[in-house]
Amino acid sequence: MLLGCVRKRITLVCDQLNTHALASLYAAFEPVEAARLVGKLELVHRPKHGSWLNMAEPELSVLTRQCLRRRMAKAASIASEAMQWATQRNAAQSGTDWHFTTKQARITLKYLYPKIRT
Repeated sequence: MLLGCVRKRITLVCDQLNTHALASLYAAFEPVEAARLVGKLELVHRPKHGSWLNMAEPELSVLTRQCLRRRMAKAASIASEAMQWATQRNAAQSGTDWHFTTKQARITLKYLYPKIRT
């Protein structure tokens, strides 16, 4: 490795789909190109059950709407404003108001519930 050379890697957050593996690149590209891409990518798979993305996605949406809706010239400005926003949001103990009730879940997800015969 050359001194002063920065090797950039791209981190991808993936679900558990069988095509979300680095080996899939070899099926789609020539071996030399696939090897080049594999060297640049890092795959992070989300948990199979109990996805943290269900909590993170709405929070990122709120961050975008409340804080990052405008153009900012520097990454440092974005980081600073996002940190201030997060500090205020955490201090306010902001949470999520889920509207999916148990009754709705039993209808929508009935295939997950056991059949009880009376």
